[in-house]
Amino acid sequence: MDSAFFVEQRFAWDEDRRALLCADLDAFYARAYGLTRDELRYILDSADVKGADYPSKTFRVLKEKEIRNYGEYRTRRLVLEAWDRMEPTANSPRWRCDDAR
Repeated sequence: MDSAFFVEQRFAWDEDRRALLCADLDAFYARAYGLTRDELRYILDSADVKGADYPSKTFRVLKEKEIRNYGEYRTRRLVLEAWDRMEPTANSPRWRCDDAR
């Protein structure tokens, strides 16, 4: 095939869309592994669950970068919003990772 074909078929990079897709995947896998929302909150930002004085920090560099660039810890917000969107309702089927076996 002509290499021009591949150049014309490239998609436009969209950082905001990528962040949303990554957040959806993070929330999906957290649910698939059986985490609770609070456990996911702890993974994303232990100080959010344990308090600002908690000595352990997860994703410290990412959090600082996003606060500097976006004025918020965007990944945390997006992942928890995705988690909430995936919350089963009375009309939605319940699923678990081991249901697929």
